Amino acid sequence: MRDTCIIGAGPGGLAAARALKERGLPYTHIERNQDVGGLWDIDALGSPMYESAHFISSKTLSGFSDFPMPDHYPDYPSHRQILAYIRSFADHYGLRDGIELGTEVERVEKLEDGGYRVTRKGGKATEHDNVIVASGVQWIPNAPEIPGFTGEVRHTVTYRSPEELKGKHVLIVGAGNSGCDIACDAARSADEAYISVRRGYWFIPKHIFGMPSDVFADSGPTLPMWLEQWLFGKILRIINGDLTRLGLPKPDHKLFETHPTLNTQLLHYLQHGDITAKPDIASAEGTTVTFKDGSSVEVDLILLATGYKHAVPYAQDLMGSEQHPDHMYLTAFSRHTGLYGIGFVETNGAAYLLMSQLSAMVAQHIADRTERPAKWEEFERLIQTDEPDLSRGIKFVDSPRHKGYVDGVAITKYIFKVGKRMGWTIPRGKH
Repeated sequence: MRDTCIIGAGPGGLAAARALKERGLPYTHIERNQDVGGLWDIDALGSPMYESAHFISSKTLSGFSDFPMPDHYPDYPSHRQILAYIRSFADHYGLRDGIELGTEVERVEKLEDGGYRVTRKGGKATEHDNVIVASGVQWIPNAPEIPGFTGEVRHTVTYRSPEELKGKHVLIVGAGNSGCDIACDAARSADEAYISVRRGYWFIPKHIFGMPSDVFADSGPTLPMWLEQWLFGKILRIINGDLTRLGLPKPDHKLFETHPTLNTQLLHYLQHGDITAKPDIASAEGTTVTFKDGSSVEVDLILLATGYKHAVPYAQDLMGSEQHPDHMYLTAFSRHTGLYGIGFVETNGAAYLLMSQLSAMVAQHIADRTERPAKWEEFERLIQTDEPDLSRGIKFVDSPRHKGYVDGVAITKYIFKVGKRMGWTIPRGKH
């Protein structure tokens, strides 16, 4: 019997390695960078990390199962603290041994016998019964063109430090979490700063009544979604007021129907005039950018905080769409037998616990192939036929990022339901 190949040694790949190791399952582990940590290693080639980046879920709820973040960490750890935590996880479970560091995968091919051939750059190829794709989804930027603009245009994947903005007139395009962080850097460091926002967003503070927002939400009862949207929407309107007074458009969707933006610093800088909100770009000529409300500004630099493609270049024909993998059951199980993905989950909950739980499921399913063939076949049928609603009644907006998006409460509940059916052990969070 051949082993399992794990591609990537960021959080997802390490969670998968721990799960396989705990079950005594052999595996080959490949990582293109020189150390573990994935995108959280700001020095890794192509990392999207920047100096002001912090986690947007709290340390309390964000750790891997059975491995909480250190007590001395702040509520929202910095990227350097997250990297140290990920590496301490790898060391604690002895996961570094045998990782092929500095090795890039060029191609994954499905074999006629159902296994997979993994070819590295340089030509070395190995064959495996299973492949776990865990190389991450925030490496290949989605970068729209700005026709007519002659100044500098960069995607934020290239951004590192506020020093890059000094003395410049800067336009940030996009108001996701990284876009808002970098807009705040621009507000402090650039000569002029603007942020172009296509749609209205709900801005969630990182603390509510002195508690991290996710801890506050987790500490109460699980409410019907319509009531949760109404209650928390009301709280946000009381805390933030009418954001249209700051030039931001009114949200065109209900609370929780997009990936949460945890940032109120941007509102602070908008209130102080250190940055100006603008609508979507209509056109550009030279260094003049005109927006859909007819206003124009002169800028030297446009930073595109426009997200990433869920691309897996070495296995795109197996994984499907570049915008979101084609049908990954519970975000981790491909319809191609023996092909898995860890780290593709797009959710409003903490991802590392979910990665731990999904990795445990993957490892137990792989073990079942020889230990409990009937159960293995039962789960294979589930992968092909089961289509659970993991939205918890939320109507997520129609955008590439939200294709396949799941609610954290809903997917966790369903994971335990499936685990009980299959006789699997699913790890729980500790907080």
